[in-house]
Amino acid sequence: MTSIRPLAKDILRAAALLPLSVARAATALKGRAPHRSRGLLHAGTGILLGAVALVLVGTELLVIARGALYGFVDQGPYDHSWGGPTLAGAWLVHFLASLPVVAGALGLLWFIAHLDDRLGARFVRGERTGAWALPAALLLPAGAVVFVIAWIHQL
Repeated sequence: MTSIRPLAKDILRAAALLPLSVARAATALKGRAPHRSRGLLHAGTGILLGAVALVLVGTELLVIARGALYGFVDQGPYDHSWGGPTLAGAWLVHFLASLPVVAGALGLLWFIAHLDDRLGARFVRGERTGAWALPAALLLPAGAVVFVIAWIHQL
């Protein structure tokens, strides 16, 4: 069975990927990276993936606030709320609805950390990353842009 500690470490690293990748870009621009162009490409994909991670972290915080903490953030009335008309019913339904969203976002953060590892550890050294790594690193930000635009339109 896998320990929770490495999983949590990967998720936290993904959440901090944007500033880490900006630092990588600065290091590569100063010429301190062994493969400057590959280092810049890795930093660039890291910046894109870090932006996606920030969207996921924001989604996590919102879902936790509106799911697990629903009774504290919405003072009612609950007549037209999911699970209403009581606070207990609305809170339970919002909490249960938040669980798959939280799990999915945590899974995507874990995937981002591993994708960044694959691109960094292998690509920068000139090793093969697999045909899927770079397209995935470019498609995730496109998906995040679509998600953010859809979210803004529903406000």
